Amino acid sequence: MRNIPIDDIDDTPRPLVAIRTDYADGQVLPWHRHRRVQLLYGATGVMHVATGAGNWVVPPGQAVWIPAEEAHQVRMLGVSTHSLYLEPDAVIRPPPMCQVVKVSPLLRQLLAEAVQLPLLYDLDGRDGTLAGLVFHELARLSSLPFHIPLPEDERLQKVCRAFLDEPDIHARIEHWLPRLAMSERTFSRLFKQQTGLSFLRWKQQACVVLALERLTAGESITRIALEYGYDSPASFSTMFRRRLGQPPSHYRPDRPRHRLD
Repeated sequence: MRNIPIDDIDDTPRPLVAIRTDYADGQVLPWHRHRRVQLLYGATGVMHVATGAGNWVVPPGQAVWIPAEEAHQVRMLGVSTHSLYLEPDAVIRPPPMCQVVKVSPLLRQLLAEAVQLPLLYDLDGRDGTLAGLVFHELARLSSLPFHIPLPEDERLQKVCRAFLDEPDIHARIEHWLPRLAMSERTFSRLFKQQTGLSFLRWKQQACVVLALERLTAGESITRIALEYGYDSPASFSTMFRRRLGQPPSHYRPDRPRHRLD
């Protein structure tokens, strides 16, 4: 099925509904939620997903897992998606929270087949077997570190959102303390408690994840590094590889990409 809103077919008596959707470049899906679990795969382009707990950047060829009833917003950058909408009680070992997940070659092919299934596919035939294989493959999902966590404390969250608007790796806690009315020790303790990261590690994570979107759009490593306050492209590349396991060049658009037609 293609370009059909899930709300129109959500009550379909099948554990899996698969839809292919084409989006305009830069299109934003406003805050919404689904009754079903969603696996949102971007065959091309980049997706920027936001929830109350943080931000995720999804590079081409990977997917984001969105739990049932999780409010989220998505910005599409040159994306054609393959979405699986799954009955929550049918999922085997579901990830506990929203996260970017690695799409295996087998799952990629299953997605291509799933979006061609009839809405009321035969549960006992070949199509039902294919759907069952999808669920088994989903149970093997592994997460990717493309997440920028946000603290629950409103004061700290404002600091984080200000940083995301203007990333600067040299930003210091002291810059915000006067407006937060808290000590540096309290800030550091609360920040680590609510994000799982020190402020330094959070800045590094935010910079490299935000850079993903720009890299896949074709921007130069040098420009990104200098605008984010790094002393040189080499220092940025070192941090990027350390945090994500691949150099920035790995996400350049001239690299071969997997496509599903």
